[in-house]
Amino acid sequence: MAVDDARLTELLNAFVGDMGATMHAGSAVVGHRLGLYRALAEKPATAGELADRTGCHPRYLTEWLRGQAAGGYVTVDLATETYSMSEEQEFALTNPDGPVYLPGAFLMALGALRAESRITEAFRSGAGLGWHEHDDDVFDGCEQFFRPGYVGNLLTEWLPALEGVVDRLHAGARVADVGCGHGASTVLMAREFPRSVFVGSDYHAGSVGQAVARAEDAGVGDRVRFDVAAAQNFGGGPFDLVTTFDCLHDMGDPRLAARHIRESLTPQGTWMIVEPSAGESVAENLNPVGRAYYSFSTFLCVPNALSQTGGYSLGAQAGAEPIRQLALDAGFRSFRMAAQTPFNMVYEARL
Repeated sequence: MAVDDARLTELLNAFVGDMGATMHAGSAVVGHRLGLYRALAEKPATAGELADRTGCHPRYLTEWLRGQAAGGYVTVDLATETYSMSEEQEFALTNPDGPVYLPGAFLMALGALRAESRITEAFRSGAGLGWHEHDDDVFDGCEQFFRPGYVGNLLTEWLPALEGVVDRLHAGARVADVGCGHGASTVLMAREFPRSVFVGSDYHAGSVGQAVARAEDAGVGDRVRFDVAAAQNFGGGPFDLVTTFDCLHDMGDPRLAARHIRESLTPQGTWMIVEPSAGESVAENLNPVGRAYYSFSTFLCVPNALSQTGGYSLGAQAGAEPIRQLALDAGFRSFRMAAQTPFNMVYEARL
């Protein structure tokens, strides 16, 4: 075996980065659960000062802070070993209700990895693993990972990119949010458009229960209903707008879901499809975003689809063409990309 030292060094460097990132995920979740990022953002601190502020042990905080500084998640003054957060670090790490909240992704990842032994066996058997079979941190992390993107884009960029939809929502429309999870997208729209009525649905009863609570807390419970239902059989139509946020690729039968969505729309209705950003070929997805989505897809998206009937397992990097074909096969006559972010593509399908 002829080993090229330069290539081996490149691989080892990548390994060190990956190993550090893997363990950092746990540290980030600790910071999330204990409010360490928020506490540090309030005022720079040594480990001892942060311990007094948070009620945590200073020895643990010393190691945590040093690791966070090594990863660039906090800033350190080495002369005094005082830690602080830059405006950018504070923006991305301290506010779960803001447009960016990185700890949510780590929470989702750790939750997904708890199924490793079952996913390993599924590789051998070809069996699926349903979304509802995962650790609760998957559901909570999913909301906290995706919600910031919805906060930052849904009302200001995505809905306005759809033909005539915002005007109908302001006037009063019926909206179905299919695969709504904890209802983050549903509640955002309901708060913005008080004349419209919303029906969220998800096959996972636990998530629907959380969605009901979210709507009540947001004061929109009188205009939002949540049902336990699959995308292939949700009710309450006809609707002026149907939305699917980051869920179509998870379904075992997205074609049947697309047909049911078409049948549930008014003649002038719109289907807004939000999916992970992906290129048209594998080569276009061999990048950091693609790597993250392929990895999540291995543990969450493909196993969930394989646990259902229908014969599909699109995965998180399906790209535009399979989604377009599903829409056209379902009877939609118009399909286009309406908006895009580094993490999402937004499609508009019309009758």
